[in-house]
Amino acid sequence: MVLDSREAVMANLAQVRDGIARACGRSGRDPATVRLVAATKTVPTEAIRWARRGGVEDFGENYVQELRTKRDEVPDARWHFIGTLQSHTARHVAELADVVQTLTPGKAVARLARRAAERGRRIPALIEVDFTGSRTGVAPEVCKDFGDELAELEGLELAGLMTLPPMPERPEDTRPYFRRLRELQADMAIRHPGALELSMGMSMDYEVAVEEGATMVRIGTALFGERPPMRA
Repeated sequence: MVLDSREAVMANLAQVRDGIARACGRSGRDPATVRLVAATKTVPTEAIRWARRGGVEDFGENYVQELRTKRDEVPDARWHFIGTLQSHTARHVAELADVVQTLTPGKAVARLARRAAERGRRIPALIEVDFTGSRTGVAPEVCKDFGDELAELEGLELAGLMTLPPMPERPEDTRPYFRRLRELQADMAIRHPGALELSMGMSMDYEVAVEEGATMVRIGTALFGERPPMRA
């Protein structure tokens, strides 16, 4: 169940921040270089406001309608779109999102860029990379070419890379994926120096991700509790 008290959310937030700090200590990093993105799919607005008052600035949404509603209700935050980008909703994402983390080749990206440019916006955007060959995302071997294409689009700013590994049995299982994304990002940054962001790591494995260089971690359950089931 999503937590129903401010005290519980604040306790979880403190634990997550401590985890980030521990991982930074082990890897010789400054915790200020890691951005906590609170994943808010199905999370009530009241709980989001608790996190915002606790100092969380960045929130991530998977669905356009939830993004619209929650952005209106919590406007003093930076909103990330972390769901699958689709052609028929890309125009809404161009209006609502401050960051888009899930770019893959196709019409949706072109529409997102065009709509953002029409609004005079330049949206920081990340390429979603799939190392498994079976999930949403760009294959690593074509990532640089896709980055070159994105760099030419007026409404988008290539900001970095994101990945979502298979659900691990233990946190350490995700380390190879995070390491490969860091290596791919370093290669990408040679051609695109602004592509510095690494969005990787979630509630179960975010400390491993931070050790491997994550600049953004997407935390839902560890902050807000288990999500309720989606309505049919």
